[in-house]
Amino acid sequence: MRTKICGITSFEDAMAAIDAGTDALGFVFYKESSRYISKEDAKKIIKKLPPFIEKVALFVNEDAQTIDEICSYTGATLAQIHFEADQSFYASLKTPHLKVIRAKTKEDVLKYQDEYRLIDAYSESYGGAGKRINTEWFDDIDCSKIILAGGLDPQNVADLKQYGFYGVDVSSGVEKSKGKKDHKKVGEFIKNAR
Repeated sequence: MRTKICGITSFEDAMAAIDAGTDALGFVFYKESSRYISKEDAKKIIKKLPPFIEKVALFVNEDAQTIDEICSYTGATLAQIHFEADQSFYASLKTPHLKVIRAKTKEDVLKYQDEYRLIDAYSESYGGAGKRINTEWFDDIDCSKIILAGGLDPQNVADLKQYGFYGVDVSSGVEKSKGKKDHKKVGEFIKNAR
């Protein structure tokens, strides 16, 4: 499974994740989040990163123009859309993007099943709540285009291999405090996901 370490707020945490073998880093541009990073600080980190790493910008309730501007300014390569939007919104985005499904029911995990998408446990807040999704919802469905998030950590990620998820996304499960990564946990998470 591919891995994304989300909620990156420092160059040291970014490099620790890259050195441990992550495929992607996540930067949160949602001001209500304790993992929020300004576009200026994100740009400073991203411009020092090595090639071949996906740089994912997470957005909540922003318009397409703002998303495109922030991604262009920072060097982010993918926008993660953490809110419900209509097809015209997605069509107007110039930045490659990933839809997020905040799943409340088993039926929710089947949304956008022809596309790569991220599925997170539903929470009133947006992302990073550490809530675990019911993995039984994925029994007998094709998970090859699903990136799973929500309540993951180094201990439980290996249990997901049987489902064939495209990838996994973690934030709070590899932190020592909000927005600060525990480099040992990051390494264990990536190793166990592989």
